[in-house]
Amino acid sequence: MTRVEDGAHAVDLAVEPFGWLILAIFVVGYYFIAAEEKYHINKAKPALFTGTLLFMLLGVYYAFQGLNFQPFETEIAHLILEIAEIFFFLFVAMTFIEALIERGVFNALKAKLIAKGYGYRQLFWVTGILAFFISPVADNLTTALILSTVLITIEKHNKDFLVPGAINIVVAANAGGAWSPFGDITTLMAWTAGKGHFVDFLFLFPASFIGWTVTAYLLSRFVPDIYPNRENEELAERIEVLRGGKAIIWLGVFTIAIAVISKQVMHLPPMWGMLFGLSVLKLYIHFLNQKHNENLNIFHSISKIENDTLLFFFGILAAVGALHFAGFLAHAVKLYEMFNPTFVNIGVGFLSAVVDNVPVMSAVLKANPNIELSQWMLVTMTAGIGGSLIAFGSAAGVGVMGKLRGIYTFSSHMKLSWTILVGYFVSLVIWYVQFEVLGLYLPH
Repeated sequence: MTRVEDGAHAVDLAVEPFGWLILAIFVVGYYFIAAEEKYHINKAKPALFTGTLLFMLLGVYYAFQGLNFQPFETEIAHLILEIAEIFFFLFVAMTFIEALIERGVFNALKAKLIAKGYGYRQLFWVTGILAFFISPVADNLTTALILSTVLITIEKHNKDFLVPGAINIVVAANAGGAWSPFGDITTLMAWTAGKGHFVDFLFLFPASFIGWTVTAYLLSRFVPDIYPNRENEELAERIEVLRGGKAIIWLGVFTIAIAVISKQVMHLPPMWGMLFGLSVLKLYIHFLNQKHNENLNIFHSISKIENDTLLFFFGILAAVGALHFAGFLAHAVKLYEMFNPTFVNIGVGFLSAVVDNVPVMSAVLKANPNIELSQWMLVTMTAGIGGSLIAFGSAAGVGVMGKLRGIYTFSSHMKLSWTILVGYFVSLVIWYVQFEVLGLYLPH
């Protein structure tokens, strides 16, 4: 059995023993990623090993079988482009964050929050609200990285505050990105594929906001109703952002805006705008050093980037890409022909938490099932917020795991994941009432 890939025929390995070997290796690799704490092995190692191994095995299979390598080469080319876009986007975002840390921006933010006398529960809600409303403008990963940095600078040891706070930021960032056409990769994919106009995605705001609010309320009950150490409050009030810090904040906003404009207007990948923003940052730091005799080095900030996070993305996207090439994802989308699309799209949310929402959404878009606009909005929402169910089911979750290493982990997330599940179903109910019962959207 074969399937067509850009005019050439790729072997459907999902119905052959070798394909099931590929799937088995993926499952084993995924197990070691999930069991990071148990085996004390960083998740990037099994992810990178699995992702690279699977395509090498596929290459060996094609060589020994004497098959046409054109679909294989096409898949690799597409995968490299996809990974590069995400890799360099994250690379620049992390560089900006490290530069802001070096300029004391987050220390100043922490100081101002403490100076206001906020307790842990108030800080929990403040960071969650910021995450929900920043991610639609920026993106869910960058937002989560910034606010998790604020968390860890406010409190470094109290897990009763840090774990619920981290989960809240991840859920809020993903929910905030789900109703914005460029707040998450999956919504951007659906928008550029013409599955909805810009305004259509904004109608997902009620479901995203109320679902997150319910989860946040449940999580807040686990946050201690006490206050951070305020012994140095007077000193904290005097902490200021170092020279150039505020300008770097605006350069970051400019970079995100350019990334969006590059994609939507100039048809360039978002990473192109991000790298342009990085070049402007480098030029600004050079100007700052020359004019004010500073001694900043952008490469010092780059050296502090969580490389394991970037390598994890490479490995997991490669591994899921191998499953796609082997034909498993193509078979999965046939479910739309067998069951009610609503139930399938709800399942997409759970699947995106297990594998990754980007390839899952890609598979749905490639299959292009004949479903209504309301269903396209539903799958956009479930793919976007479903990744919150598991710690590394979304870019935001993976980024926060890197920032709060040893604190926000797979197991600590799963202990409270029931709160996310409740919010997920609340979002589904809101969608159903709004789209299916009341028809409060703009049907095409």
